[in-house]
Amino acid sequence: MKFAVLGSGSSGNSTILVCGNTRILIDAGLSAKQLCLRLASIGIDPASLSAILLTHEHGDHTRGLRNFLKKHPTPIYATPETAHVVREQNIGEAIWKTFDAGQIFPIDHLSIESFAIQHDAVDPVGFVVANDSHRFGLLSDAGQVTSSVKLRLKNLSALFVEANYDEELLEMDTKRPWSIKQRIASRHGHLSNTQVEELLREISHPDLSQIVFGHLSSDCNCPQKVTTRFQACLLEIGHPHTALHCASQAETTPWFEIAAPFRLI
Repeated sequence: MKFAVLGSGSSGNSTILVCGNTRILIDAGLSAKQLCLRLASIGIDPASLSAILLTHEHGDHTRGLRNFLKKHPTPIYATPETAHVVREQNIGEAIWKTFDAGQIFPIDHLSIESFAIQHDAVDPVGFVVANDSHRFGLLSDAGQVTSSVKLRLKNLSALFVEANYDEELLEMDTKRPWSIKQRIASRHGHLSNTQVEELLREISHPDLSQIVFGHLSSDCNCPQKVTTRFQACLLEIGHPHTALHCASQAETTPWFEIAAPFRLI
């Protein structure tokens, strides 16, 4: 199992996960042109995708769907509420596969576990994609980390998690009005560095081999601040071996091989 982040930020989000012949795109918020170019840059034929999973309906997670599907019809998995809203965006013909938040369903030989999160969307979810030996978790666009979310993200082999803002930088930001700052920091907004650190203290374990941080605000966070803080956190709790990487909006990450097996803890 391996994954790469095609892009992550306020202008578009998309992640590709590959296991054997199964290729799953999680969100399609980049333009169709960029989705195809970035998939090709890491050796993936856009026509070979097995499925597209949607976390929620916001444009930075669905923007490329309409034009991408014209050339590359691919089954879309979403909750009924998310599917309804995206259909209203007139994306054209699509093969819809719906699931309820909290449901576990198969795609080929993989198990997809969805879980409800809190965000200002109709029915947002995160995912854990698993086979017999690996578990990849994805949590993005969540205003808080609930006990239920922490439970779903236990025993992961690798994790993609948003680290949207640093509280001090958000407070000092002069570009955003106070109402927008309140929305970002609310229970239905985005995750701060402090919230992500609290999550890592709960779920880190010896077999969590890779963490990729995404959706970093260009004004209110930075890769150096993120990696420095979380390296120190993981060192303190006894897991300095976990590799860390910050995804960007502008380019695709390298492939991250998920090599370590998970163990129940």
